[in-house]
Amino acid sequence: MNSISGNNSLSKRIKRHVVGREKSFYASTSPGLEPVCLHELNDELKAILSQGLIPGEPFIADKGGIHFKGRLQNCYIANLYLRTANRILMRLGEFKATNFMQLEKKLSTFPWELYLPVSTNYIPEIKVSTKQSRLYHKEAISEIFTESISKRFTQNGTLAQGSSQAQKVFVRAVNDRFEISIDSSGELLYRRGIKTHMARAPLRETIAAAILKLCGYNGSEPLIDPMCGSGTFSIEAAMMAQNIPAGLFRDFAFINWPCFGSESWEYIKQKAKSQIKMFSIPSIFASDTDLKACDVFMTCIKQYDFLKMVEVRQKDFFDLSSSLFKDKTGLVVINPPYGHRIGSQSESIKLFQGICKKLKKDFSGWKVGIIASDINFIKYLPFTLESQTLFHGGLNIYLLYGRIT
Repeated sequence: MNSISGNNSLSKRIKRHVVGREKSFYASTSPGLEPVCLHELNDELKAILSQGLIPGEPFIADKGGIHFKGRLQNCYIANLYLRTANRILMRLGEFKATNFMQLEKKLSTFPWELYLPVSTNYIPEIKVSTKQSRLYHKEAISEIFTESISKRFTQNGTLAQGSSQAQKVFVRAVNDRFEISIDSSGELLYRRGIKTHMARAPLRETIAAAILKLCGYNGSEPLIDPMCGSGTFSIEAAMMAQNIPAGLFRDFAFINWPCFGSESWEYIKQKAKSQIKMFSIPSIFASDTDLKACDVFMTCIKQYDFLKMVEVRQKDFFDLSSSLFKDKTGLVVINPPYGHRIGSQSESIKLFQGICKKLKKDFSGWKVGIIASDINFIKYLPFTLESQTLFHGGLNIYLLYGRIT
């Protein structure tokens, strides 16, 4: 954490220009998840974000994410709570530049010390994207930004200590307009800080959370995760059911900003913890045919009290029965093996058809979410489901979801 108490002038400037002002933020998402993230902000987090921290500004979705405005506390809240965002960026400035001389001049007075931990031996990573701009050479742009920060840090190098926490500056040039943002998240937000174990072709937590939301999971019904692998669906469902914020078990890049308010951050976290509802009776049932995967997941469960509501067994999906739940219905969410994990396309189709036949026979009336590697699999469904295209591991995958009738 940085301290600005040693320089009263810098402290006043930070309070005046950063802490005391409304800022623009951008929650980036995976392609296709923008509506889900917008729903999170509008319907699930609006009450938290509006508690004296943000005026009545709308959340605006575009391709790739959601724009919103607020104070620094809103940045903390978004990082802590959002389940379907990849990262939260804070906008720092915008200007026009059509040549490198103009770019250097614009950056010569940019107050980097207000936003970045000042150090003479540490320069943040510069991420550049360009579109329809006369300045399009990304490496050259990055070098100019790096030099600008380095000069500014050299001038102010005694103000604060450099941080080992990686900082990233995002530069976006479109039609000769440069937009500068700083990454408040650090590691991508799908890294919840819970799982240390991995499985083959793991599903990102942000995508798993979005799938649960699209399927209508509300935490009050049974959930069956019958091809659980590393347990991503089960962990996300347990956090949702018990109102546990997605980022409660990890750190963020913003805790090393000069403007970071530790008291405000602690208050937000303590308030979030006070609203957690812990359950110990299992209502999430995970299983897999892979004994090693089950054992590793069980080890993870033993480390966290909130996972007591998850029961893990080594069992084949085709041996499961909904009769265990008596008259209750819930959600079955399935990420079957596909591609090189299963073999040929015909083998994938055969497995998919078998899953659907089992669902129709034993889980009629239940909600279901099935991931398919090919949208054409929808024609093999013996019941009607909606579809949603998702992007995972460089590939399009397809969520087929609805109620089994």
